[in-house]
Amino acid sequence: MSGHSKWSSIKHKKGAADAKRGKIFTKHAKLIEIAAREGSSGDLAMNAALKAAVDNAKAANVPNANIDRSIKKGTGELKGELTVSVTYEAYAPGGTALIIECLTDNKNRTLPNIRAIIERRGGKMAESGSVMFMFTQKGVVMANGELNDDLELSLMDANAEDIESDDGMITVTTDAASWAKARDTLKSAGLEIQEAGMKYVPLQEVTIDELEAAQKLMDLISAIEEDEDVSDVHTNADITDEVASQL
Repeated sequence: MSGHSKWSSIKHKKGAADAKRGKIFTKHAKLIEIAAREGSSGDLAMNAALKAAVDNAKAANVPNANIDRSIKKGTGELKGELTVSVTYEAYAPGGTALIIECLTDNKNRTLPNIRAIIERRGGKMAESGSVMFMFTQKGVVMANGELNDDLELSLMDANAEDIESDDGMITVTTDAASWAKARDTLKSAGLEIQEAGMKYVPLQEVTIDELEAAQKLMDLISAIEEDEDVSDVHTNADITDEVASQL
């Protein structure tokens, strides 16, 4: 199981999948705003990135009013501080690597906050590019539910490259163009979508087989995710099943 999937699965088991609903809504609102602005259009038919962002927000049950407001902010119809996406790289205790994605209207606030969180917990910020090469981008969809043969075949028809089922959570990995198909397939089957979109997936993983090291890593990632500007955190850590069962 990839680092991102293992971490998300552990959070799910602990009843803390992703973040509070309010932060989920805020994350999607920011992504919609950026897609509308960078695509220079609020028309879903003319802006493929915006359509994908809106579809993903709807899959997460974001209210239409929030979606419409974000589109208008992105096109300039509503005024406000502009949101931009920034990515930071870091090393965590135990020799693992982190990619931290943020959506912020003030980079001068975000970077010092992230650096302080990481350094207080034994990590270190990394130079740009020194971690990124360890990952590749894939479509990843995670949903609550059990996998059966019919659903697995449907996901394969939706171009799934990998399908994992672990303790009530299904994780589907796709190429960049197919994650929306996998998301829609799972949603059509009546499953609740937990995460969907492009993720950084590690090319090689670092095995974590000690409980203390796994707990330190979890505490660090959890603290980073609590920052208001953080939208996603990716790790190349592979916490063994034995250790994960003790968390």
